[in-house]
Amino acid sequence: MKIGFIGLGIMGSAMCANIIRKHDDEVYVFDALKEKTDLLVKEGGIGCTSAKEVAEKADLIITMVPKSAHVEAVKEEILEVLDETKIWIDMSTIDPDVSVKISEEVKKTGAAFLDAPVVKSRPAAEAGKLGIYVGCEEKDYEKVLPVLSYMGENIIRMGDNGKGLVMKICHNALVSQIQNGVNETSSLAAKNGIDILTFAKAISYGGGQNFYLDSKKDVIAREDFTTAFSIANMHKDVHICLDLAKQSNLDMPGEANAARVYDEAMEKGYGNEDFSATVKVVRGRKAC
Repeated sequence: MKIGFIGLGIMGSAMCANIIRKHDDEVYVFDALKEKTDLLVKEGGIGCTSAKEVAEKADLIITMVPKSAHVEAVKEEILEVLDETKIWIDMSTIDPDVSVKISEEVKKTGAAFLDAPVVKSRPAAEAGKLGIYVGCEEKDYEKVLPVLSYMGENIIRMGDNGKGLVMKICHNALVSQIQNGVNETSSLAAKNGIDILTFAKAISYGGGQNFYLDSKKDVIAREDFTTAFSIANMHKDVHICLDLAKQSNLDMPGEANAARVYDEAMEKGYGNEDFSATVKVVRGRKAC
């Protein structure tokens, strides 16, 4: 099976590198920025000059791009070359309703379509230890599971098309609210002379222990917000969540509060920093 990978950013490049190393057939690669394509060619991928070229040559096409509009642009480019011999896995985090509409168009060509967004960040992508939530027909899931296993170790089919994305949005919404709780309480502790590392150690003794704090305490202590997962990407995800909640007739005040923090982080120009940099927003706020 020949694989094609479109979108070689922070996550996509690491995911694609794992496929190149582990797969025993050709892997075609493309990114809109040629230098990113060239980096994966050095890893052993076969460079292409367009998404369409990837789709023409590959049996299984994987996309990992930033937003709904980017996935729709890929669809417009590759739809005419899709047929019953092709499978498209979109691993981007986009609006679930947009993904479902794309799946319907793709299926009309005879091709299979799966949404398979990932959780965790760059280090897990490099190690091939991502979590992957899949939305698709069951028969298609079995076909692609070996390929998904190149990139992740915890893979679960959530249901039909769109359900993988619903789960990813729920996951990231929960992370954003846990994060905001960490930001607020650790800032309060700091105001009263307790540093973040001591705070994290003390939290680990009780029911407040959480993966976010455990994994980010050191970067917060160093104030080194080198991007593993950007504020801009999480900003997009929390607003997808609020849109989905509105469509579902559900009020989510906790997520609305997290969204306000992300809105402020974007306004302050932090968008390209790691999402843990939201702590700077909370630290900078004054009591009402």
